[in-house]
Amino acid sequence: MNAQASKRQGLVRVLEELGHEVLTRHLIDDNAWEADRRTAGLPSRHGLAERNPDVHCGSVGVVLRLGFEAGYTLGSTEKRVVLLFQRDLERRVSLLIRENSHSNCTLAPYSDAIEAEALIREVLKTPD
Repeated sequence: MNAQASKRQGLVRVLEELGHEVLTRHLIDDNAWEADRRTAGLPSRHGLAERNPDVHCGSVGVVLRLGFEAGYTLGSTEKRVVLLFQRDLERRVSLLIRENSHSNCTLAPYSDAIEAEALIREVLKTPD
């Protein structure tokens, strides 16, 4: 397993530990591109919103078409969106992501997997 796949698995583990269902779990492996095209029975991209997730969370470079998905969620629902991206890739990240100022959108730049996992825990923690 490469470092990117390991990072994705760590992010999914944290989300699941916090009680979230990861609707696109099939996309965390090295073969995400192929898995996205051959997985039968999963909802379409628009079908994910119909499953009524409580929050849309994605890591740039991990989730395909993240800018579109975030915009669709923010424009058509009242759901929260968390957008993670690696600081060293910021200049290559779409303006749809890095300059998103929607009140329900949280931008979360990170330097490494440990920081990304900590950001998820912080942003998605439930109030006591």
